[in-house]
Amino acid sequence: MSELAINHCSKYFKKDAINFCAVQPITMHVESGQFISIIGPSGCGKSTLFNMIAGLERPSEGEITLSGMPITGETGHVGYMLQKDLLLPWRTILDNVIIALEIRGMSRKEARQRAIPMLQKYGLGGFERDHPDALSGGMRQRAGLIRTLLDDKQVILFDEPFGALDAQTRLQMQNWLLKIWNEFKKTVLFVTHDIDEAIYLSDEIYVFTKRPGRIKAKVQVDLARPRNETTMMEARFLQLKRELLLMLNEERPHPEFDGNEGDAHGG
Repeated sequence: MSELAINHCSKYFKKDAINFCAVQPITMHVESGQFISIIGPSGCGKSTLFNMIAGLERPSEGEITLSGMPITGETGHVGYMLQKDLLLPWRTILDNVIIALEIRGMSRKEARQRAIPMLQKYGLGGFERDHPDALSGGMRQRAGLIRTLLDDKQVILFDEPFGALDAQTRLQMQNWLLKIWNEFKKTVLFVTHDIDEAIYLSDEIYVFTKRPGRIKAKVQVDLARPRNETTMMEARFLQLKRELLLMLNEERPHPEFDGNEGDAHGG
């Protein structure tokens, strides 16, 4: 049984009294512990898909299940981290990362006791009492991820979390995320516009078409783990990059993917 299943989900919006299709029917089955990336042109519906999975928007048709249980239109089942860290400027880093625990009814004292070891282990030790404006962009994103992990959802959605970071910090955060993912065994769906990032992080990559979004291809990333910077220089990495660049080029022919579980190519 797939941990997360998106079954024939589409999304229409009203625009000038006309139904506007943002996402064509999509089917994805994500196994427990997988790292899945989604790439595609801007405005192709990737964030809309995430909002449907998170229960922030209801699909116009179709169903979403988690471990076999329907969650369509329900919030609170998955973790969700955006490009903006959304840290509250008036709260310390420690009190920012415990927000989800407090919302669930845990006392601030107990929540802090749970959070402090994670801050110390994952690079924010000594910054617990600082406010967000004292931290670099990478450190703020670390705080955002720790907050998401403390919420303890098995499935985590990442919507371009490193998009605003410089190249060096971005690579550091990618390596840090892989370390966290390996330790916590979470199921991850990751939206990015960066092909290198998608290949470096993922087990599989879904390629979306331009609006209205649909799945064009599913690509297996058959690179050994653990990965490091030398992985990006391997011949297979460069081959995957060429394939994905061609798929994203609307002017070139590409293998079609019908939304079922078959791969788009033999890769």
